[in-house]
This record gives sequence, C-alpha cells and structure tokens, in this order.
Amino acid sequence: MFLILLIYCAVIALSSLMGGALPQLIRLTHNRMQVITSAVGGLMLGIALYHLLPHGVYELEDLDRGIWWMVMGLIATFFLLRMFHFHDHGVAEVDSDGYHLQHDCAHPPHDHDHDHDHDHDHDHDHDHDHDHDHDHDQRASLNPAITDECGKHTHRLSWLGIFVGLSIHSLIDGLALGASVQASAAHGYSSVGLYGLGTFLAIVLHKPLDAVSITSLMRTAGWSKPAQNLVNLAYALICPLGAILFVLGVSSVGGDQRVIMGCALSFSAGVFLSIALSDLLPELEFHTHDRGKLSAALLIGLALAYALIFIEPGHRQMVEAPDEEIVSPVDDSSAE
Repeated sequence: MFLILLIYCAVIALSSLMGGALPQLIRLTHNRMQVITSAVGGLMLGIALYHLLPHGVYELEDLDRGIWWMVMGLIATFFLLRMFHFHDHGVAEVDSDGYHLQHDCAHPPHDHDHDHDHDHDHDHDHDHDHDHDHDHDQRASLNPAITDECGKHTHRLSWLGIFVGLSIHSLIDGLALGASVQASAAHGYSSVGLYGLGTFLAIVLHKPLDAVSITSLMRTAGWSKPAQNLVNLAYALICPLGAILFVLGVSSVGGDQRVIMGCALSFSAGVFLSIALSDLLPELEFHTHDRGKLSAALLIGLALAYALIFIEPGHRQMVEAPDEEIVSPVDDSSAE
C-alpha cells in the first residue's frame, strides 16, 4: 500500500513541476486551456460523485453523515476560493490591491457611462467592438508575450495569496489521495494494486492547471526563472506531503479507523465537487465559443470517471458488499 502511494506521490509531484514549467516552454492559448479544464473538471465531478462519496458513506455506514461531511467540504472550499481567489487557470494579472485583471494594459477597462449619450447605431457598433476587445483580452490573459508588457503594473507579491490558497487546497488533495488509497487497501482489494486510482488521476491531471496559475503570475510580476522553479518545486511537494501525513496519522490512531476515513473521503468529495463546479459553471456565461467542444470534453471526463469504477480494484464490492472485517494496511504486508 505504501509503495503505490509513494509512486502516486512521485507522479503527482512530477506532473505539478511540468505544469508549472509550461509557460516557459510553450504558448498557452485560451481554447486549449478551456478544453483541458472542461475535461479535468468533468473527471473531478465524476470522481467526487462516483467514487469518493460512495466510499465515504460506506465507511461511515450513514448516508446523512456522509452528505454532511460532503457539504462541509464544499462550503470550506467555497470560502477558501472567496478568501484567496486562487482558482484561475491561466496567465492572469493582479493589481496592487490583489484583484485579478484579465484585460491587456493597452486596452484599459472601457467606461460604459457614455452609452446613454449615443444613438442606437453607435451602441450597436460599440457592443461589437467591446465583444472583440473582450475576446482579445481573454487571449491576452493567456499570452505571455502580451502579459509581459503589463508586468510593471503587477505587484511583486501578488502571486503569494494564490500560492497560499492552492497550498491549502493541495493539502486537502493529499488527504483525499491518502484516504482513498488506505480505504481500498484496508478492505484487502489488491487485484492489481491500483488503490485509489480515480482520485489519483483527478489530482495528477488537475495539478498542472494549478501550478501554471502560480508560475505564470510570478512571470508576469517579473520574477526570475529560478525563483519560479523554486516556488513550483515547493508547491509540487505539498500534495504528497499531505497524503503521507494522513496515512501515517491515521495508522497511528487506535480503534476504528473507518470513521476517520469515511469523514475524510466525504469531505474530499465536497472539495472535488466545489473545484469542479468552479471550473465548469463559468463556461456557461463567459465562454460562448466552442460550446460543442467544451461540452464533449466535459462528457469525456465524466465517462472516464465512471469507467474507472470497473478498473479500480474492489470499488463495486466496497459499495455493494455487506459489512466485512477490515484489515490494517500497516500490519498486512501483502497489501503492498
């Protein structure tokens, strides 16, 4: 069990490092980021509802209690997002007050107060131009060549709030991974040893999107590549640290560990649900382009999450089987 967890942690750290380095290697376009975000958001949504919540309810043996913990995870993530505003996948600018600016500095925010002083035809032309500028601004927010020109307006430490928020979120990801792996191992399902596979895939695919938010903002603020790489490395280690600490902590607790694992899994389901919805819901209002492509990506992510039910060892047995004796993943050497 610990071996597969260590492998998961290493892959997640590598994924985060690669994601944080992307702005230095390739040009990230708006469309690419949105398609990836939709697919990963669909996967996280499916993992929350198809995997984490059913596992949590099974461990707790109480549907109401599982739902309560899921709601607490959702609300906690909501307030975390509101406090740090860290969940913005792309190259964003931030002003000295910490507010995110998605416009190009060559195209400042347009004042709409004069609209009433013009005729209808001019308003129509203005709306068309504004839509064009809005599309340009979205491209500018993902184009390092444009954001570099505006870097002088970005506070040097504007990335710090996003780093703190994402670090807390990453610790919770580690908790979810550790709980998923330990819950699967505790039930002795070791057909191929892929404990917690669904949770692992959701984290490893979403982590680059988080890392790129930090490093791209540091790049916009004028930080050097070594500084970006150092912060990226620190962030990459947080999720593995959270997973290992959770497993070691739960293993050291005597008595029934199922309650702890059940609460952790249900809470993590709420966190994944909140993150997935914060990725997916803005598309309905702000991304009127490529609706078919984005919807298809969402459905592919959901389908992958559901397919993992038949791949992850013991998932269906864990949800459908009657109560059984739980083995300790620490004492049972065969679980590795």
